[in-house]
Amino acid sequence: MFKKITKACVNVVQKYLPDPFIFAVLLTFLVFILGITVTKQTPIQMVGHWSNGLWSLLAFSMQMALVLVTGSALANAPAFKRGLKRLAKIPKTGAQAIIFVTLISTVACWLNWGFGLIIGAIFAKELAREVKGVDYRLLIASAYSGFMVWHAGLSGSIPLTVAGGGDAVKKATAGVITNAIPTSQTLFSTYNLVALAILLITLPLLNKAMMPNKEDTVVVDPKLLVEEEIIEMKKQDMTPADKIENSRTISLLVALMGFTYIIKYFIDKGFNLNLDIVNAIFLFLGVLLHGTPKKFVGAITEAAKGAAGIILQFPFYAGIMGMMVGKSAAGMSLAAEIANVFVAISTPKTFPLFTFLSAGIINFFVPSGGGQWAVQAPIMMPAAVKIGVEPSVVAMGIAWGDAWTNMIQPFWALPALAIAGLNAKDIMGYCLIDLIYAGIVVSAAFFFLA
Repeated sequence: MFKKITKACVNVVQKYLPDPFIFAVLLTFLVFILGITVTKQTPIQMVGHWSNGLWSLLAFSMQMALVLVTGSALANAPAFKRGLKRLAKIPKTGAQAIIFVTLISTVACWLNWGFGLIIGAIFAKELAREVKGVDYRLLIASAYSGFMVWHAGLSGSIPLTVAGGGDAVKKATAGVITNAIPTSQTLFSTYNLVALAILLITLPLLNKAMMPNKEDTVVVDPKLLVEEEIIEMKKQDMTPADKIENSRTISLLVALMGFTYIIKYFIDKGFNLNLDIVNAIFLFLGVLLHGTPKKFVGAITEAAKGAAGIILQFPFYAGIMGMMVGKSAAGMSLAAEIANVFVAISTPKTFPLFTFLSAGIINFFVPSGGGQWAVQAPIMMPAAVKIGVEPSVVAMGIAWGDAWTNMIQPFWALPALAIAGLNAKDIMGYCLIDLIYAGIVVSAAFFFLA
């Protein structure tokens, strides 16, 4: 019965989910119309909000493109590939591969979302090479499913933001939070740890249960696993320029400078992995493990082909965010109106749950942890104090909601899909099942434990 439900979800998504770019365009039209009807703004005003947001994610877009490109290039370094191959030989069956990649991805995303997102997809592709007969779509979906826990983990931007306190937090929460909220009340709270433990144990089993029958299994296209053979020049045939390009000394010196910077960063700031330092680790490890500048440049050039989706789609999501937060003359915004609907029907018992659900909806249109916090915190935090709910619980409700609906939002899946060589419709049917299950687990944690 469960396999039939899964198959139906996969078929529906395959049939009706458009290309991620078309999905972003349709979301743009939807938010444009909702902004006019709900907030009573004119089309010209909505176009203004859209244009104001259109280029607001350029720095973040470059960070995400580098996560993809440097992570992919690192994965193609000979020494790194040998390590992945050894790990990929541990599972002997398709079921074991699904369980293994889900566990690896979930733990990695809990440690750091950027690291986990890329490593999970890279490892899944290597498993497809080693384990015969496993459904490639489900394998990549399983690798992506671990991303659901990132905002409840050590790189969660919202719990880390409120842990820092300061004027920025005071402003974002309309003055409700004046002191720092320690991570003992957010990341390491009972309800958060219980939800994480349940998902860590059961999500791999859920993904395993979704394995299609043999006749419905779609194995990896061999073309996606083809590795380009690199022909090295003989030293006697090299020009002076060729010798510089193939110099291991240059790569070693660059790597030495890079790792000096990385070590200094951890000494000064502790184990605080942000996107920049993750990219630095990927970048300089890649330089070191590829051996020569020429080999590394070739790996980067090949990996950059997969960044097209990020380059094209992120400006559209930035525009959507601009329209979501753009205010009318009366101070109304579409994101605020969605949040206010849930505040209006909440009680002290249901407020954490409704915070989570409203955040999940808003995340569809504002797929950014920082953007989500900026939109919801000034509304939900004062309401929490008025209703009598701990602000720490509300902060985690926003955080979980932001991560939860990433399972059916192609925005964050783009780097993983580029590495895998798949389209969003190939994995989102499986991710939909994960979304429903995780929604039940997290909702129960907020309702009964928070």
